Amino acid sequence: MARVPIPISTEGAVVCPFCAQDLPGSELIAHYRAYFSDAYDQLKRSVIEAIAANTRIHGGDTPASFERAVRIAVEGRQFWVRFCDIPEIAVDTAAVVRDWQAANDAVAEALAAKQAAPLDRTTLSAEAREAILAYEGQRATIAALSQQLQRANAAVRLTKEQAASGNPTILASDLARLMAVRARHAPPTNALCQAYLEERAAKRETEDLRDQARTALDQYRTDVFPRYETAINVYLQRFNAGFQLGSMTPANTRGGSACTYSVVINNTNIPTGGAPPVRGTPSFRSTLSAGDRNALALAFFFVSLDQDPALASKIVVIDDPLTSLDEHRSLTTVQEVRSMVQRVQQVIVLSHSKAFLCAIWRYADRQACTPLAIVEAPPGSTISTWSIGDDSVTEYDRQHQRLREYCPGNPARSRLVAQGLRHVMEGFLRRCCPAHFLPGDVLGDLRRKIRDQGAGSQPILSPAAVTELDAICEYANRFHHNTNLAWETETVNETELRGWVDRVLAFVKK
Repeated sequence: MARVPIPISTEGAVVCPFCAQDLPGSELIAHYRAYFSDAYDQLKRSVIEAIAANTRIHGGDTPASFERAVRIAVEGRQFWVRFCDIPEIAVDTAAVVRDWQAANDAVAEALAAKQAAPLDRTTLSAEAREAILAYEGQRATIAALSQQLQRANAAVRLTKEQAASGNPTILASDLARLMAVRARHAPPTNALCQAYLEERAAKRETEDLRDQARTALDQYRTDVFPRYETAINVYLQRFNAGFQLGSMTPANTRGGSACTYSVVINNTNIPTGGAPPVRGTPSFRSTLSAGDRNALALAFFFVSLDQDPALASKIVVIDDPLTSLDEHRSLTTVQEVRSMVQRVQQVIVLSHSKAFLCAIWRYADRQACTPLAIVEAPPGSTISTWSIGDDSVTEYDRQHQRLREYCPGNPARSRLVAQGLRHVMEGFLRRCCPAHFLPGDVLGDLRRKIRDQGAGSQPILSPAAVTELDAICEYANRFHHNTNLAWETETVNETELRGWVDRVLAFVKK
């Protein structure tokens, strides 16, 4: 409030210093005094009321009541948070009360100063303003928390109503479910659940890929198995088998894809697997010989090679294919092995049968084929070069070659040639007259049958041939153990021997 100038008295009269008017006689002065007297009183009353209000609102036990209210709210939240969402109550009541008291003291001091000098202009110090700003910050935080708690009261009321009218069992179930939901979305559990969901999605993708692969496999087997069945039956026909393959169908096992099939013998299906056969009924084991089963295994093997798209780069090992294989199937096996040589990188054939290996060697590329033998060499075995040419010719061929290559001058060689004359004559007669001689017949038996047949209408040899045969045998018997006890020491005249060798070679040319 502005200060009013003091009137000046002039010769006993009070006049206004500004307008020189007589103040006692002025009606304005009376009104001025009346107005400012009422405003002054009102100002004092307002200051008193402000002090009273500040004391009532912020003084006394009000801070303690605030702290008690916060503590009650925290305790209430601990109970209700199990049933509904309640915001966290994190209030530092000591700090709030400290800022609150500092602001209250600053305001009370300013009001007290105003009350002491109502007409003086009063201003707040910087410290008082800072205390009030700190208090306002704490008040705004508490107000925001109060609004959150008031909104949570609706959920608390709803929970109370449900508890009052609900079934305890259902409520307990709902509570357990809600607590499980809350636990599910807790950070550690949420990470585990997310990992589980990702693994389950990956599992579904893997199962989809598996189903696609199974579908493709089923389609492949639908296309391939009939071709396999036909191809195997072709090989069985080549092997002169008395049975065929039938009912080849795919099957899924723990070990992977497989197939079931049966053999057809005399229009009868014989299953190869399943339950043990009933005694007295035909089965795969009892109807097929070891040779038949081996022929079937070879057919499967050759067909699998035929279906291999990378066959040209493969090394094929065939181990003793003639084991238990019937003799009438050996030629087919030889032919199949020889044809395989043209289609693969390398073929390795192992066998105990020299005749079988010689049959393969006979038509093989001698530059590309290497015959080897596994020779016993204690304490083990060793691999060495096999002179297959020596084993691929018969004894007759070997003796005949020895006669053709005979040259006098080697006594030991000459005795072997003399001893081989009978073998050559015997081998020749077996080959030129196989219908007349039995496998166990020797040269003496052959000559007797020739003489006996000569008396009939269809002699085996002409009389001249019989005469020459007898002459040759008379000389050759000198070097044979059955006709000369001293055959090993019989003297060999190489000039004489040369003549008889020529006569034998001439005889076997006829």
